[in-house]
Amino acid sequence: MKIDKDFEDFDALGNEHIGTSQNTPMRSDAFRLTNDEKIDIIKDDVRHIMETLGLDLSDDSLQGTPNRVAKMFVNEIFGGLNPDKKPSASTFDNKYKYGEMLVEKNITVYSTCEHHLLPIVGKAHIAYISNGTVVGLSKMNRIVDYYAKRPQVQERLTIQIVKELQEVLGTKDVACVIDAKHLCVNSRGIRDIESSTVTSEFGGRFKDKATRREFLDYIKLDTKF
Repeated sequence: MKIDKDFEDFDALGNEHIGTSQNTPMRSDAFRLTNDEKIDIIKDDVRHIMETLGLDLSDDSLQGTPNRVAKMFVNEIFGGLNPDKKPSASTFDNKYKYGEMLVEKNITVYSTCEHHLLPIVGKAHIAYISNGTVVGLSKMNRIVDYYAKRPQVQERLTIQIVKELQEVLGTKDVACVIDAKHLCVNSRGIRDIESSTVTSEFGGRFKDKATRREFLDYIKLDTKF
């Protein structure tokens, strides 16, 4: 039957960790419900999943799990779906005329694979070359965190970070590299605990081989204190 074939195709796409869009797929009515309403619905769904698995939710340790998971989904690990949580990234004039590359490295990434809803954990490295404006360093971390807090594929996350900073800074000269472990690979399926995934997006002058090489060399610097 065609419907069975469609499910097989969707399952295969998820197992191969293939993304389908640069934008996070969202329905037009995504924000019709309040956060509290979403939590109430998700709580019941989680309870149903746990009961279907045969768990006894009257146990003291499990009683609060559906509510905890629902609040975590809405307020924490998928909080980046809510545009109201998008960080405001104020820019400033580059009055000190710094014209070289600025690199923010080793930004912690906690995200969730959209295919199996398992964690993605790693580091992001971002660079830009000012065209007259600069952005606060912590805002770069917050942009990474905002786009990471949603069901993701790593390729999309990398692109979204670059596009957001390009818009904020008014320049194409932005780059991002992410190196992360996917627990959907490390803890299930092939269960390869050593492998990690590296993605990159280079805009503007970072497409030049020498500029890109300089950025990658900065990433390798030992800056532990």
